[in-house]
Amino acid sequence: MEVEIRTEPGRQEPKIVILAGEESEELCRLADSLSKLALGPVPVVREEEKLLLPQGDFLRFYADGKGVSAQTAAETFTVRLRLYELEERLDPTRFVRISNSEIINLNRVTAVDLSLSGTICMTLDGAVKAYVSRRYVKKIKETLNPGRRNGHEKA
Repeated sequence: MEVEIRTEPGRQEPKIVILAGEESEELCRLADSLSKLALGPVPVVREEEKLLLPQGDFLRFYADGKGVSAQTAAETFTVRLRLYELEERLDPTRFVRISNSEIINLNRVTAVDLSLSGTICMTLDGAVKAYVSRRYVKKIKETLNPGRRNGHEKA
């Protein structure tokens, strides 16, 4: 397969065109997978300042009683989206929901602690702790299964 990347100054979102001799199931699956990737920045608010930050900057998104907050290694921002809206916009290969109130960046996980009681505590960059709720334990164990993400073992 031949892959080519061209930059277009001013373009806000990537556009992918697949050129093939004929349509196939594999090409349809590839197009479907690519269309689900969300690469765009996340709109956040710091005091009254509106910013667009790259997805990779975030450790986690969480409900905090007043709404949704977004935490980076350096600071915490307000997000004017609900968690389910964020979940739809975030890169599904990078972000995973670990409870009804939290989404984490798997690429920023530095340690996973599986306790004897079955709970999972994840440590993110900067010693930030995130706990997987019982409802999401099975999903997280499947997500952390060796070979699932780029062939790297996480647990």
